Amino acid sequence: MAYQAGGQRSAPRPVPESLEAQAYLQDYAGYLEAVPFPSVVLDHRCDVVLANTAFETLFQGVSPHPTALPGDNFLRFVLFHPDAATLLGDHESSWCLPMLARFAAALERHGHDHGLQAIRREIAQDPLMEAAYRQGLPHWIRAVGEGAVEHDGAIRPLLHPDPRRGVTECRIVCDTPRTLQDMGYARLTMILREPRTAPAPRKARTARRTASHLSVVPAPRV
Repeated sequence: MAYQAGGQRSAPRPVPESLEAQAYLQDYAGYLEAVPFPSVVLDHRCDVVLANTAFETLFQGVSPHPTALPGDNFLRFVLFHPDAATLLGDHESSWCLPMLARFAAALERHGHDHGLQAIRREIAQDPLMEAAYRQGLPHWIRAVGEGAVEHDGAIRPLLHPDPRRGVTECRIVCDTPRTLQDMGYARLTMILREPRTAPAPRKARTARRTASHLSVVPAPRV
């Protein structure tokens, strides 16, 4: 069984076989629930192992999707869910490319992992994401540096569904205790900041579906 601070996941994922490790995850779920900001524990595939209520609240309005729900696999949500750009501001450069950088690093370390290979096939089947992975990502890493794969400290725009938050930003804090690291997990927390004074327009839900190319990838010459 897999654990979430807000309850058990409907589609369980593998967890450590050790009873001691499972007990630790149960207790850590309680600790995570006490955190007021959206916080999530991911494995190397970005499958969600633990998520607190604040994380679930942030994404509670997301429409159903067979493979890309934020509470199941956060990478797939960022890359493939049509609602992602309505919640994750500056979706392409602030969220897609950093997550692709994280994925590329995981694929380099765990190249034979069937779950990662499946995600790579999904990227290849999506022309926009394939262009971002093959062309946009190397260009972006050259521009921002090799540290791009590290999320800790990054400030990213958010479009929070709570009107008191609205158009805001979060700082990504990666604070993973050694026990979770030994299990192959990483914890990310989104520290919400004060709302911006000048609201930014929301991106249309169909924007990613209809765009012919990503802005980090030059448009093909006609």
